[in-house]
Amino acid sequence: MNNSGLCFCGSTISFQDCCQKYIAGTEKAPTALALMKSRYSAYATHQADYLLNTTHNSQRKYYSREEILQWATANQWQKLEIISATEYTVEFKAYFLDGNKQSQIHHEFSTFKKENGNWFYVDGKFE
Repeated sequence: MNNSGLCFCGSTISFQDCCQKYIAGTEKAPTALALMKSRYSAYATHQADYLLNTTHNSQRKYYSREEILQWATANQWQKLEIISATEYTVEFKAYFLDGNKQSQIHHEFSTFKKENGNWFYVDGKFE
């Protein structure tokens, strides 16, 4: 849990009542935005399997569990800022400290797809 006790995604409720239920698989993310926030929380809590499983199967071959886990653990995730969201896209900034404790911002415009009632991350364009 982060220092504030609130969810990593920046919501005003606890991790357990917010993104954890999607990461644990007890509920499906109802929107692309909810999936994107839960994926950020998964990076913050080093949940590589969830990140891989919520990547669209057409893109999954470009990622490995080991690389995801390495990226998640190498950085200290600070906060998530949602810039804009539509039904199928989310623009966000993820703030983090890299391995050298340097402040970084990952700015991405992500695309999502819903299949069989499940949302998946398809790809992202980086700013």
